[in-house]
Amino acid sequence: MRDLRRLLRPKSIVVVGGGAWCENVIRECRKNGFCGDICAVHPSKKELSGSPTVRSVAELPFVPDAAFVGVNRHSTIEIVQTLAKIGAGGAVCFASGFKEASAELEDADNLQDVLVEAAGEMPILGPNCYGFINALDGAALWPDQHGLVGVPNGVAILTQSSNIALNLTMQKRGLPIAYLATAGNQAQTGLSAIAEALLGDERVTAIGLYVEGLDDLSAFENFARRAKKAGKPVVVLKIGRSAQARSTTMSHTASLAGSAVGATALFSKLGIAEVTSLSTFLETLKMMHMVGTLADGSIVSMSCSGGEASLIADLASDRNITFPALSATQKTVLNELLGDKVALANPLDYHTYIWRDVDSMSHVFSIMMEGEASFGVVVLDFPRSDRCDLDDWLQVIDAVEIAKNKSGKPMGILSSLQETMPEAIALDLFARGLVPLCGLEDALAAIEAAAFAGKEPSKDAIHIPRTPKEETVIGEAQAKALLRSHGLRTPKSISVHSSKRAADAAVQIGFPVVLKGVGFAHKSEAGAVALLLKTRQDVMDAASTMPAETFLVEEMISDAVIELLIGVVLDPAHGYVLTLAAGGVLTELLQDSFSMILPVSRSDVETALDQLKIGCVLKGYRGQPACDRAAIVDAVMSVQAYAMSAAVSEVEVNPLLCGENFAIAADALIRCEV
Repeated sequence: MRDLRRLLRPKSIVVVGGGAWCENVIRECRKNGFCGDICAVHPSKKELSGSPTVRSVAELPFVPDAAFVGVNRHSTIEIVQTLAKIGAGGAVCFASGFKEASAELEDADNLQDVLVEAAGEMPILGPNCYGFINALDGAALWPDQHGLVGVPNGVAILTQSSNIALNLTMQKRGLPIAYLATAGNQAQTGLSAIAEALLGDERVTAIGLYVEGLDDLSAFENFARRAKKAGKPVVVLKIGRSAQARSTTMSHTASLAGSAVGATALFSKLGIAEVTSLSTFLETLKMMHMVGTLADGSIVSMSCSGGEASLIADLASDRNITFPALSATQKTVLNELLGDKVALANPLDYHTYIWRDVDSMSHVFSIMMEGEASFGVVVLDFPRSDRCDLDDWLQVIDAVEIAKNKSGKPMGILSSLQETMPEAIALDLFARGLVPLCGLEDALAAIEAAAFAGKEPSKDAIHIPRTPKEETVIGEAQAKALLRSHGLRTPKSISVHSSKRAADAAVQIGFPVVLKGVGFAHKSEAGAVALLLKTRQDVMDAASTMPAETFLVEEMISDAVIELLIGVVLDPAHGYVLTLAAGGVLTELLQDSFSMILPVSRSDVETALDQLKIGCVLKGYRGQPACDRAAIVDAVMSVQAYAMSAAVSEVEVNPLLCGENFAIAADALIRCEV
């Protein structure tokens, strides 16, 4: 792996190019207090934004740690090659017109490959990216305005989108951002490598990733595991959830386990918190910067309004957040402090009887924090400072700080609206060791994310799939045979080529039987399946109506309590996605599924079954018998064993017939390498 330390923490910088973008790089470095050497390269200008110039990279008075290359795409390659030859620490490639423009420019793909070759072992960011800002050391290889200020420590935010990165620098939530970096096309250096490099800076407290597409699965896994070991939590915002999951209609699995599902499953396996909006992204980074991770999602909420107490309880009901009940001891003390008119509960509406009384407020907050909760919030919306007096509200901050120090537990102040948490207040809260949270929904999502990030990830290394070069579809009979060889239980079956032989096979197997026409991915829709056939004539009649020449005769499995789907889909960006779902005709109707990244353990499968809406049916529902969960888990592990042993694109068992003492695959298909 290339060493990015010189590039990201430079002591000397060169800017190549003469446009306004390049001038801004020099201005931002000076403005941010960069103390190292800065030089510019331009064939005719004598100086650039007050910095001396030389006519070429070869004439530089020093070998730069970092270079901003702000010239056209063809010249970029030449400059990068020269920088690599002289031993520069790395370069930001600003120019566009590479792989991102392959639809418009014929040479775009080739040009990007040439750029990577020119760089050799020298790290480059981009092309087609703004670069990075190191707000710790004042280095800003950044061609535009930005909103960052110098900080002693803070979070690192990495994105593929330069514009999103620029927007995030303008946040007014008090979040200290230590590094902001963009990866652009990720031609050579991806988000994973940048993120892993920043783990080595002790001043970085947490890492936030805005991801369009992962650059390298193995590199991302290595980063995630190193981050966990270093105690630096990670939050990710992955875009692309609204895109159609898969264009193929071969199976139900493909529609259930699209790329967004695969990404979520991957992040879950690695213990990375995933969020779905930029505002939640920032709020989660606040939590991670100040608190790190939480042991769980148990919280205490305190407010001087019943409306706020009810609202936060309602908004938390759909999240993995709980409000531990107050103990008898807590209630006794709180009753003495607040009086009989206050209903003692969590969330607590402490009314305004103790408003302006710092001692009483801090005492109440401290008592509330004596329970089992991992985190405490006081809901407080600050009035407009241009029209109102903030003194009474500032006393609440004092009380919360006292309670936090006394309890030894992390606490925050939560404004119900982002507008009612002024930036100056947020900065003061951070200085006091309190988390300034903005917006009830975003804050609750952030707390949930911090709790998720506190869980131990799977220790099993992700199975890196081998993408099939050429694919073929394996029919049901052969697919079942392959899966059976790995332990999957299947019905007795015989493949035949005529209706008469189908009837003979039925007699051999024993009635009742199932008759299937071979050659259809979705047999029910094609009219190629008939159930509960009890005589030879039933079999022959059913065969005569099916649009097929080959038939599969199988024993009829009775007494199934429910049908499940087990599917594995190759997601090149995220690995093999294993999906468990309601099966048979219910698959599309219920959309009840849970996905994981291979490999999975038996306990993982048990947990997944409990996540399904139909999980209660598996346990026995309203007098119905419970299913044999051990047999179901066995079936899942058999499918996994086959998928990991071959170059497959897809494996699906649907339905898996589940009963009191069995789990039998009634149908299967496989797409794999020829």
